[in-house]
Amino acid sequence: MSETTAKNSLEDFTGENTPKLSSGLNVLTILTIIGCILGLVFSTYSFVTAKSSYEKTKELIDSGKVNDMPEFARNMMTPEMLGMQQKMMENRMPILILSIVAMLLCLYGAMEMRKLKKQGFIFWLAGELLPIATTIFFIGTIAFNGFGLISLLFPVIFIILYFIYRKDLVY
Repeated sequence: MSETTAKNSLEDFTGENTPKLSSGLNVLTILTIIGCILGLVFSTYSFVTAKSSYEKTKELIDSGKVNDMPEFARNMMTPEMLGMQQKMMENRMPILILSIVAMLLCLYGAMEMRKLKKQGFIFWLAGELLPIATTIFFIGTIAFNGFGLISLLFPVIFIILYFIYRKDLVY
């Protein structure tokens, strides 16, 4: 009996019994890390260009050049869009800060999940939901109208996939 115990201890020591990162979870965490880096870049870019984007849209709507645009573009250049851009411009600092916090939470969570830690999922999920809550709080639900609805597509897909692979997290 002591020989079996010694053998199991030796296997644990050499790593033969340690759980491995599944290929699905590996791919998800790599995509999450890439997404976090891109998210940091785009959040910073949005912060820097918020005022000029608002001013260009306002000028375009005021000039009447919107009527010369194709219909799909004309439908996007509405007073509601201008109002949304104004809210983004006015709240660009808190939006940037919360975006950075969200990306760091997602990044930390993905790194923890790569170590098969269950707590990583909670950090990642908080980081995934924070930008949605930030958008609703500072801009409003109008941000998710039309093409804005696409911004919810990736979070929903990743939440579903991470829920599926959550069973692989053992620590």
